[in-house]
Formats: sequence, structure tokens, C-alpha cells
Amino acid sequence: MSLSGLAGQPRQAIRRFLTVLLIVAVGVGAAIAITRVRLLAAPEQPIAYSHQTHVEAGVQCLYCHTQALRSTIAGIPSVERCMGCHTVIATEDETVQQLASYWERGEAIPWARVNYQPDFVYFSHRPHMGAGINCETCHGNVAAMDEARPTLRMDMGWCLECHLEQDPEHEARLLDCMACHK
Repeated sequence: MSLSGLAGQPRQAIRRFLTVLLIVAVGVGAAIAITRVRLLAAPEQPIAYSHQTHVEAGVQCLYCHTQALRSTIAGIPSVERCMGCHTVIATEDETVQQLASYWERGEAIPWARVNYQPDFVYFSHRPHMGAGINCETCHGNVAAMDEARPTLRMDMGWCLECHLEQDPEHEARLLDCMACHK
């Protein structure tokens, strides 16, 4: 083999390496994008519920999510809570009639959860609400949503970032691993 034939081999190897690197980078980027889209997608719900419509009617978050101040979870309103208004409001609306059918059958509405935390994470709405953190901080502008959907990726980095922004007097407690992992 001549010297001129050997000179082209390193270039071919570099081209192959760069091609493989580009394919891997595109694949990783696509996987991240798909995961993000799935993460922030609105889950399918059994009844089309518009937060926007209810907020425009003057309903506050805590009227339906009554447990947020007293419990680890905000809670999903019962059919009874919904029917407290909808026995007289918008009774001819198809969605309200779907709601009424659950009420008549004595069944809970099987709502799909919108926001999740892994099993190893302890989260409570109570101290966050007590600290004056409003719902929109974590859940986005739900008041403008027809379909409730996650708006943020609530991961450990995001939580720690917020905890670091709080009063330094509480820093030791807020950065203690046991505050969130029990």
C-alpha cells in the first residue's frame, strides 16, 4: 500500500466517528424532547373539566382543594362538593350531566393525577401554603387552563433551587435531606 492510501484512512475514521457522534447526539436530544413532552402532557380525564371556567366564575383553589392547608395532599374534590353547585348551576351542560351521572350512581370520579412525586419523596402542601407560596408557583397558571397539566418538571434540583431562595434562617432545615426524603 502506498503512503497516499494511508493518509486517507485517519480522515475516514474521523468522519465515521463524527457521524456516529452526531447520530447519538440527535438520538439523545430526541429522547429528551419526547420525555419532556410526555412529562408535560395533560392526562386524559373522565370528564372535561375547565379550571379556567371555574376561576372566571370566582371559585378559589382552596374551595375545591380543601385539604391543601391541612394535609400532605391538596386533594381532589368529591362528587358531592361538585354537585353542591351543579345541582342548580349549568344543569343542562353535557359535562355537568356526566358529573351528575357519577353522583346518581354513588361513584367517585376516577380523575387521573396530573402531578407526581416518586415514592421516596415526601411532599406536603401544608408547610408550603403556610409559607405563603401560592399554587401558581408550582402548578403554573392553572386559572388559564382548560385541561390541568404539569407545567414544570418538579425534580430535586428544582425543589432545592427554591429552598435556597428562602430565608437563610431556615436554610439548614430546608436543605436537610430528611425534609423531603423520609
